[in-house]
Amino acid sequence: MTVDEQKREQGEADQAGRNAKWPFSALKAFERYFPARRSSPKTNVPDPLPETTTGRRRASTLEQSLDKDASLPEKVVTHELEVVGDDHARDEEDTAPQTVLYLAYGSNLAAKTFRGTRGIRPLSELKVLVPSLRLTFDLPGIPYTEPCFAGTRSRTPGSEGGWIGETSDDTREDEEEEEEEREKRDGKPLLPNGYRKDRWRKPLVGVVYEVTLSDYARIIATEGGGRGYRDVVVDCFPFPEKYDPSDPVPDTPTTEPFKAHTLLSPATDTPGTTSPASPLHLHLPIDASYAQPSARYLDLIRTGAAEHNLPTSYQAYLAQIRAYRVTTPRQRVGQVLFLALWAPGLMLTLFLSRVLAGPDGISPAWLIRFADVLLAAMWKSYYIAFRPVFGDGLRTIGE
Repeated sequence: MTVDEQKREQGEADQAGRNAKWPFSALKAFERYFPARRSSPKTNVPDPLPETTTGRRRASTLEQSLDKDASLPEKVVTHELEVVGDDHARDEEDTAPQTVLYLAYGSNLAAKTFRGTRGIRPLSELKVLVPSLRLTFDLPGIPYTEPCFAGTRSRTPGSEGGWIGETSDDTREDEEEEEEEREKRDGKPLLPNGYRKDRWRKPLVGVVYEVTLSDYARIIATEGGGRGYRDVVVDCFPFPEKYDPSDPVPDTPTTEPFKAHTLLSPATDTPGTTSPASPLHLHLPIDASYAQPSARYLDLIRTGAAEHNLPTSYQAYLAQIRAYRVTTPRQRVGQVLFLALWAPGLMLTLFLSRVLAGPDGISPAWLIRFADVLLAAMWKSYYIAFRPVFGDGLRTIGE
């Protein structure tokens, strides 16, 4: 495939993502909401991990490498690839476990989530830039409480430099001012000083973890078993050896790239993609740029960025994103009633997913289908009944 064909294919995939309705994974939404609210003693941040070696990064580009295997998540989900229950428990005399390089960019940046709630034990880590991806907040959660989660979409290079679909800073500021004026005029939900979640136009900033194959299977399982995201292999560029967080983030990194798996949204409505865990694809009828993340979820990402000492400009961008807030009595009543109506079923589904999950952490196909149907019904009730009566549960209403 030529470079032009690759660019065209990426552009078509990204356009499909922009035009698509909002895909989601029910189990993913449950996992992210309920564990965060279980009472547990506070723990200190784990000790820093060693940096992923140059040799391991170069090994990721070899043909037989798991890091380069685009079908790896499907093999894990369908049990085509044998996954050992606990690679960490091997004796020292045994062969070293196979490892996978996994790129994190959302709440998995935070040790509290990745190494605490999810129980992943990475072997090494490395801060990276990914020019082919951009950060989004377009995966649905639970209205009035956790409206959306972080994801990524393709960032396509243009033929004359720059990136397709991106505008200059001045143009973006003008568009934001026009949006605020339109919201005031039309009486739509108003966010003081703009929404701000789409202002990062540089390469995706994240951390690549080296994890065992069993931990990678657990990551896929807790991210919806391939339902909420589409696993892709991307080129990751380490930060320079003399890294200074105050340095500007380059549009085009010059360090030696390596391969890593990461999660791209949306997982559906993209040509050539499959979802082995379940054939049921459900969507939400909403603009992917509309919903705001919760303060709790944003705090996890900001904490993770600080723990890894990511660029100052990126941390400043995360700090200025406005979180969803309940601002009216009607919304507060709606929030209580919504959770009272749907929380029991969601918690039961989550309980069953943990009890019935296989050794690789993946739930049975029937339970994934049931969870999707349950969450679809929940969102339908939001649009038909709750939103008209109690107000917006995805975006802050101006005071």
